[in-house]
Amino acid sequence: MNHRTPGARTGTRVRTRTRTRTRTRARARRRGALAVLAAVLLLGACARTAAPAPPAPAPSATEPLPATAPTPQGLLLTADSGDATVTFVDPQRGAVASVTVGRAPYGLAVGADGRAWVATAEGVAVVDTRTRVRVALIPYRTGTGPVTDGEYRGGGMGIALSPDGAHAYVGVNVPGTTGVLEVLDTARREVTAVVPVGRRPFDVDVSPDGAEVYVTGHDSFDVTVVAADSTSTRRIEVAPYGTEGGLGSWLKPHYAVVRPSDGKLLLPFEGERLAVVDPRTGRTAIEPMTADTHQHGAVLTPDGRLLVVGTGAVQPGGGKGPSLTVRSPDGAERVYPLRGPHEDVAVSRDGRTAYVTGGYTRDGYWNGITVVDLDTGATRRLAAGARPLGIAVL
Repeated sequence: MNHRTPGARTGTRVRTRTRTRTRTRARARRRGALAVLAAVLLLGACARTAAPAPPAPAPSATEPLPATAPTPQGLLLTADSGDATVTFVDPQRGAVASVTVGRAPYGLAVGADGRAWVATAEGVAVVDTRTRVRVALIPYRTGTGPVTDGEYRGGGMGIALSPDGAHAYVGVNVPGTTGVLEVLDTARREVTAVVPVGRRPFDVDVSPDGAEVYVTGHDSFDVTVVAADSTSTRRIEVAPYGTEGGLGSWLKPHYAVVRPSDGKLLLPFEGERLAVVDPRTGRTAIEPMTADTHQHGAVLTPDGRLLVVGTGAVQPGGGKGPSLTVRSPDGAERVYPLRGPHEDVAVSRDGRTAYVTGGYTRDGYWNGITVVDLDTGATRRLAAGARPLGIAVL
C-alpha cells in the first residue's frame, strides 16, 4: 500500500519520529514486495513435471473503460478460464474491463455484429462487446455433469460461427464419454441440433463456404466432419504418431485451422509434424515442422502464415521450451522463444503482431498475454484476466 508522509513539523523529537516512521514504512514496503514475489505462481509445461514460472508482470496501471463508452476497435477479448469472466485488453496498456459470463470460459468467437459467443461450463454466453454487457446465457441441451473448473470439466470447449453469423457451433465435452456438437440459432438464441462427435472437442472450425463444420476430438485422435445442412457426420482419424497409449497418449490433436486456398485442415503435432487433412477425401499428408515442442493453439495470418503455440517439452530433456512458430506457406519456419507455457493465439488485423494467451489446460499458466512482433520476434507481456485461454481481436 502507499501511505502519505505526515506534514512537516518543527523540533528535534518530531523530526526523529518522522525519520523512524519513514524507515518503518520503507521496511513495510520491502516486506510487501517480497511477499508479492513469494506468491508468484509456478508455470508448468505440458509435461508430467511442471517447469518453474518466470515472475508474473505487474498489472498495468490503466483506467477502466467508462461503462457507457463504446468499446474501441482493436482491443483484445480473452476467455478467463480461471474465473467466470471475459476480459477486454488494450494491446498497449493491458486489461481495461471485464464482464461476467459463466464459470470456466474456454473458447470464444466474435461475429461481425460485435457479439461474442463464449463457451463456458454453464452454457454459451452472448456478450455485446460494444456495450460490454452479457445479453444471454444459453444452456446446453446435453447433460455434462456438475459445473466445475479445469482441463477436464464438462461443457463448451471449441466454438465457431458460420460465415453468415446465423449459427454458432460449440463442441461440448461430456466427461467420461464422447462429446457433442451443439448447433445454436444465433437469432433465436437456442440450441437447434445436437450431433455426436469425438472425445473432448478442443476446437471447432467452419469451411469458408459454411457448408461443413470440423470438430477436433482431442482424446479420440480425430476430426468429425459435420454437414451444416443435414448434420450428417464423417470421422477422419488424425494420428501421425498412431493411437497407441489411447487416453494416456500425449500425441493427440489439439487445434486446427482451415486453409482458405484449398479448404484443407492444418493440425500441428509436437513441433515435428504438420498434418494436412483433406476433408473431402479424408486423406492426410504429413509435412515436417521444426520447433520440437508440444503444440496447441493455431491461427492463420492474412497473408497465409501459420502461427502455432508451443507449450514446452512433454518431459524434461524430451524437447524444447515454449515458443511461437511462424510458418510461411512454402514451409519455411521461424521459431520465437516464449517465457512460460501458453495456450492460444490471435493475430492483429495487419498481420504484424501475435497475441498469445498465458492460460494453459494442464498445470502451468500465467495471468496474461504475450505480444509478439512477427517480424523480429520481440516480445512483451501484459497482465490480463485469469488463466486466459481463448482470444479474439475486436
